[in-house]
Amino acid sequence: MSERIQKVLAEAGVASRRAVEALIEEGRVSVNGQPAQLGQKIEATDRVRVDGRPVRLAKKSAPRRVLLYKKRVGELVTREDPEGRRTVFRKLPELDGGRWIAVGRLDINTSGLLLLTNDGELARRLTHPSFELEREYAVRVLGGMTPEVLEKLRKGVKLEDGMAHFDRIEPGDNEDGAGANQWWRVTLREGRNREVRRLFESQGLQVSRLIRVRYGPLELGRGIKSGSYREIEPAEMKSLLAAVGMQEPARKPRRQRG
Repeated sequence: MSERIQKVLAEAGVASRRAVEALIEEGRVSVNGQPAQLGQKIEATDRVRVDGRPVRLAKKSAPRRVLLYKKRVGELVTREDPEGRRTVFRKLPELDGGRWIAVGRLDINTSGLLLLTNDGELARRLTHPSFELEREYAVRVLGGMTPEVLEKLRKGVKLEDGMAHFDRIEPGDNEDGAGANQWWRVTLREGRNREVRRLFESQGLQVSRLIRVRYGPLELGRGIKSGSYREIEPAEMKSLLAAVGMQEPARKPRRQRG
């Protein structure tokens, strides 16, 4: 059964439908060797390429999946690295169709919670600023934190790409007492490049460790080894979809026997 190319590629994990439309308009998508057209209907047997690379199409809509991955320092959130460094994609489970999409990015020196999904539209909504999903981090900071600095970080600091601030900033678990390095818990609702580090650096403070512990309603929790993952639970999926205005597809009612 043929479907519109935007829907098929989104379900294949290429990108959201809107992003697929942009790829088509830029001439980066081909079907059976010919440039793709917006709204074009294709089937699972068609040969589709994006930027010259073949896309594996699912013969039927694959179930939506989300992985909760515990990233290590030193791992890259990229599919391929020219230098051969370790990436988060190397151990992920195989998909029948489509591919895993990382929800946002964590730089090489940041560890903690990373979400991955095979649903392009879900990935788009989880990162889009309009949904204002909270990201929470545990941050070890070197330097003196004064009430004046705290106030600035809460109210807003001008960075090179605009104003930024923490929605919340409060002391973390400082088991070692009042040393030079102190832990803080911070929350913000956007994912600009290195934003947490840059906010602290703007006040002359140095981040010596950065861990993402929550993304929207999902928490890192315990029980996952660094560099490994788990599939999220049905209740977690429900709360995640609700946070971005999506729903699970309705299940067909079971036939009654007798």
